[in-house]
Amino acid sequence: MELLASQEDMSQDEALRFLRKMEQSDQLGSFEAAYQTVKYLRQKISDSQWGKAREALDLVKEQSARLLKGQRESSVGNMIRRVMKIIKDEHFSSGKEKTDERDTQESFQKLLLADDDEEEYNQPKENLKESVIDSMCELLSELETSAEIVCANSLEHIQNNEVIMTLGNSRLVEQFFKTAVNKKRKFQVIIVESFPNYRGHELAKALTEADIKTTVVSDAAVFAMMSRCNKVIIGTNSVMADGGLKASSGTHTLALAAKHYSVPLIVLAPMYKLTPQYLSSYDQDKFNQTISPHHVLPYNSGEIINRVSVSCPLYDYVPPDLVSTYATNIGGYAPPYIYRLLADLYHPDDYNLKQELNS
Repeated sequence: MELLASQEDMSQDEALRFLRKMEQSDQLGSFEAAYQTVKYLRQKISDSQWGKAREALDLVKEQSARLLKGQRESSVGNMIRRVMKIIKDEHFSSGKEKTDERDTQESFQKLLLADDDEEEYNQPKENLKESVIDSMCELLSELETSAEIVCANSLEHIQNNEVIMTLGNSRLVEQFFKTAVNKKRKFQVIIVESFPNYRGHELAKALTEADIKTTVVSDAAVFAMMSRCNKVIIGTNSVMADGGLKASSGTHTLALAAKHYSVPLIVLAPMYKLTPQYLSSYDQDKFNQTISPHHVLPYNSGEIINRVSVSCPLYDYVPPDLVSTYATNIGGYAPPYIYRLLADLYHPDDYNLKQELNS
């Protein structure tokens, strides 16, 4: 395939720069982090000498410890899990001919109860390395086209003369709206400015340049403006295992207002954002990230700054009952179906990645 052949390997300098960014916890963005992670692991798998699935899995675990160091971007761990499942799937399918679909698909119960057979993974398989590399190339192609496929379905979600509310500045949401307007859809967008970083203004500028009628409102005006909207379309940082989502701060308020007015909430979420993790109420430090509150409470605020403690979280958790539909690159899904997508994407033994890497 020409598309796969065009995917260049990482040079040694590129790999070192990527690792440095990951170890310093530089935020690359969900797509960039996911794509570079797969590309890096493909390079390591290609350059290393191995012939058994267990050797490949150990190699991935060794590299993953560096990739995950200081990282809060969930797409990195998601791609590590995808690569590990590719190795396991190719190990069991290597040398077998395609049979009836009923014989090749495992039941959900079997997937849940499946355990790694260590002895089985130590058995050499013919052409295993080539099969794994080919599957990783296909994964890279999937990542490259994921945003385009999501946006190609924009006309299914946006109708003429609709008023749509969004929040912050998601590149995928921007591309989604631009694709719809390029296909002659006429609609209006209300953008919540997302105090204190005001990223909504960046999206408003981009949409205005694309001749999309745009209005920017403050975070406090969400509830008042929601009654005028036909739907809410947002991006997300990650989709959690229970069908909830981890999104930019202010999204929970937006979702509650949409629920009150029975306005559908559509989340644009390529599959690399789907994670088998859950939110633990006692584990907010790992789930969330705080930034400097100086926009809310300037450092020159006088004596009050010594009397208060201000937390400025970067993300919100939105429970699944507030989400109407996830628009992904493989179709639209309701939150209750997320569990099935998890079973298709990741091996059950890899859900707890930290425990798997330490085993």
